[in-house]
Amino acid sequence: MNPVLHTIRNRRSIRRFTSEDVAPDQVRALLEAGRWAPSGLNNQPWRFAVVADPELRGALARCTKYRRILEAAPLLVAVLLDSEACYDRTKDVQAVGACIQNMLLAAHALGLGAVWVGEILNRREQAESALGLGPGLELMAVVAVGRPAEDPAPRPRRPLEELVLAVRGMDLFT
Repeated sequence: MNPVLHTIRNRRSIRRFTSEDVAPDQVRALLEAGRWAPSGLNNQPWRFAVVADPELRGALARCTKYRRILEAAPLLVAVLLDSEACYDRTKDVQAVGACIQNMLLAAHALGLGAVWVGEILNRREQAESALGLGPGLELMAVVAVGRPAEDPAPRPRRPLEELVLAVRGMDLFT
């Protein structure tokens, strides 16, 4: 199978981590993967706050019901939307999602585990305050990263035939 397609199919959301640190070159590789995501007008509206400090990780963990995950991960990457780089909110938020997906795929390819924590947005202001963000930066998600301490089985997926609403001009399912 193609290595990219293999990575897409085999990536899992990892919620349990070992205590081993993530190496700086691996952190740079994750951020580089995010940086290469597509964005409308190539505006690259994402920004990153890299958090390895245990005290700040704890402050962010207190902003979500998934506290245990954020406390256990040796690295957190807060992914932010820079309003000054935006031109269309919907497209820019979609671009940040592509950025996060690139980071999750890169983590898997590097032998790391990661999980996208969006629930933290329920306490966005508290999390943004903990990060000390300046004006114009809006938290979109936190990605928890570390060495996997679990190997979850694949979650079920709906059959493609249930998801495709229309096919015109080709026979897709025979």
